[in-house]
Amino acid sequence: MAALKLIHAFPVTLIAIAMPQSSSADDLRDSLQKRVHTNDAGEKLPYRLFVPADYDKTKRHALILFLHGAGERGSENEKQLKHAQFLRFASEEVQKQQPAIIVAPQCPAGRQPNGKDDYKWVQVDWGAKTPIATPIEPSYAMRLTFEILDALEKEFNIDENRRYVTGLSMGGYGTFDAMVRRPKYWAAAVPICGGMDNSKADESAHVPMWIFHGDKDNAVPIERSRTAVAALKAAGGSPKYTEYKNAGHGIWGTVYQEEGLVDWLYGQVRQE
Repeated sequence: MAALKLIHAFPVTLIAIAMPQSSSADDLRDSLQKRVHTNDAGEKLPYRLFVPADYDKTKRHALILFLHGAGERGSENEKQLKHAQFLRFASEEVQKQQPAIIVAPQCPAGRQPNGKDDYKWVQVDWGAKTPIATPIEPSYAMRLTFEILDALEKEFNIDENRRYVTGLSMGGYGTFDAMVRRPKYWAAAVPICGGMDNSKADESAHVPMWIFHGDKDNAVPIERSRTAVAALKAAGGSPKYTEYKNAGHGIWGTVYQEEGLVDWLYGQVRQE
């Protein structure tokens, strides 16, 4: 079903996409603890946390960070699990293969204190077809997400060589941003219909990535993933790229059921 085609001087796997089906992961939402991270400055960020039922502190566990899309912003600590297909990684079947701790923070909704920008994982224009430039400092939500990760490292026995990040739409941009800001932290990444500051490709090209996009996406231009792949390859990276034929923006239900995704992700180990 998949055919290899050359677009913009790099290979892309084109796949005919089916409509996403409801995921059996939906009933796993309640297995994620509700928590709120509060730092010394009083800044808060809600997050959900999955810890394997048989967690053993003497054994190292993989960690997966999930970054939701724009429609799931808020403070009720629930909407970030709306698209529950990523919870395939919390299923009994996958947990037997690789026990993992899963963290899903929730980006705030509304305007930031500066009154100009909405809260985002990274403060860029998602719809831009021209190159984007990320701010020097991480966004409020990303900065507090990093604080959450650092706190979890102290609380749980996390395998420093098996930390993974994935996200969709706004979270796809956030996935790329997290890699650029912590290039030696991640073992692999799965950005879905996102984009990156291509001038930063040198900083994250070594991180194994499987990038996904629909070629009829009207929310995040396909150019964002295509140019990211090209930039990463030019920087010496070898990203996997799957482009769904005749597919729009909401491809994540299919992505997280992609054959081989679990094996590929857990086959990646952090590069020193």
